[in-house]
Amino acid sequence: MSAIPRLARYEDLLALPENVTGEIIGGQLHAQPRPTARHARLELGLGRSLFGSYDLGDGGPGGWIILSEPELHLGEHVLVPDLAGWRRERLPHVPDGPIDIAPDWVCEILSPATARKDRAIKLPLYGKLGVTHAWLVDPAAKTVETYRHADGHWLLLGSFGENDAMRAEPFDAVAIELGPLWAW
Repeated sequence: MSAIPRLARYEDLLALPENVTGEIIGGQLHAQPRPTARHARLELGLGRSLFGSYDLGDGGPGGWIILSEPELHLGEHVLVPDLAGWRRERLPHVPDGPIDIAPDWVCEILSPATARKDRAIKLPLYGKLGVTHAWLVDPAAKTVETYRHADGHWLLLGSFGENDAMRAEPFDAVAIELGPLWAW
């Protein structure tokens, strides 16, 4: 007779060491080391590109809330995408604490420790939870893949390379210069 595995709880996340990040997906605790400095710099650069034009409306259309590593409490899941965005009509202000509204857009920066989870576990889950756009950033390949969720599937809209000026849904009003993001 085998024991029934215990489902992960929020307390399990809180008990992780400071140098480890975690998520609860489908009742299982997923933990990995903190992101590398290169990952953090890429996240900051991409977030900065979006924040001015889309969150603040500086030189762009505005209308969004853009956050870095927000803690999402969506049903039984606790997820932490690298970047996430909500249209302001769905999230008019930033709450003080976890967010229980699925983002309109998520961005995951792939690493050897997270690529499989981000692609095979989190991306399908984001679609089921109502996220309509996703970007997967691969620092090793210096590419960004952009997706839209429609009819139960993720559709690849585009793949952008090292020095492209990217215009990609849902942030296609202003081009994002990718070259500076890879400078390390």
